[in-house]
Amino acid sequence: MPDLLDTLVIGGGPAGLTAAIYLARYYLKIRVIDAGASRAGWIPLSHNHAGYPDGISGHQLIANMRAQAARYGAIAEHGTVERLTLADGVYRAETSLGPVIARTVLLATGTLNRAPPMPHEEHNAAVTRGLLRYCPVCDGYEATDKAIAVLGRGEHGAHEALFLRSYSANVTLIDIDGDPGLGRESARALADAGIAVVNGPATRLRIEGDRIAVDVGGACHRFDTLYPALGSDVRSQLAVDVSARLEEDGCLAVDEHCRTGVAGLYAAGDVVEGLDQISTAMGQAGMAATTIRNDLDRERPIRR
Repeated sequence: MPDLLDTLVIGGGPAGLTAAIYLARYYLKIRVIDAGASRAGWIPLSHNHAGYPDGISGHQLIANMRAQAARYGAIAEHGTVERLTLADGVYRAETSLGPVIARTVLLATGTLNRAPPMPHEEHNAAVTRGLLRYCPVCDGYEATDKAIAVLGRGEHGAHEALFLRSYSANVTLIDIDGDPGLGRESARALADAGIAVVNGPATRLRIEGDRIAVDVGGACHRFDTLYPALGSDVRSQLAVDVSARLEEDGCLAVDEHCRTGVAGLYAAGDVVEGLDQISTAMGQAGMAATTIRNDLDRERPIRR
């Protein structure tokens, strides 16, 4: 039987690692299991993360946070958690590293962006070069006055194109399927903003020199940068395993202290409905970790 942990942290992105730092400094017995798929690792250079005026890559930020967590004994282990169960107040996780049992679990499993039709290696190269971007809140400023494309569906694509119009007068909305299916109000807003609308289907994306090219109906359109607005998939299945409640968009429902409705289960970061920002994830993680510490202390006082 494995040792009983105070907390199992699932996910080693900014939320999971922030929580790990807090929990380890609270002298709790924890373990961090990370599949290595944090969206933060995709960020070539973040300029809106406070404290880094010259920017920091997502890879470097995670490396820094791992090193900081390790100082307090919180090592992020590479592995996956396949199943989570709860019985008699104890969580059991079936993982690629073997079974883990814990009094509490913090889910920081995030979400997965839906990628456009593009070979994996070329997709990653486009992201690294800033030709393909996923977060206009994060890096819309870096696209100032550039030729911007939004590849999306319906109202979601329209909203993202309108958001990006505040950074450039040259914005094009490309419907990936063939019919944007826009309501009258959205169509009028796009027209008033001077945003071109191109009906798909978009069949192929590729890098051409220093631009991103999109094939649409036999024609090739080229842009400085492209934002996929195809939605994302929330990694919430482990919470479903223990009957946690989800919001309509699939994100985990939590209270103001990051508790789910299931005793001993907490969540932070992009798996929780919110702005999907590193700063937000870190703030939620600090709240969740402190709530875990205080909830555990009420059950059994923490003493040195």
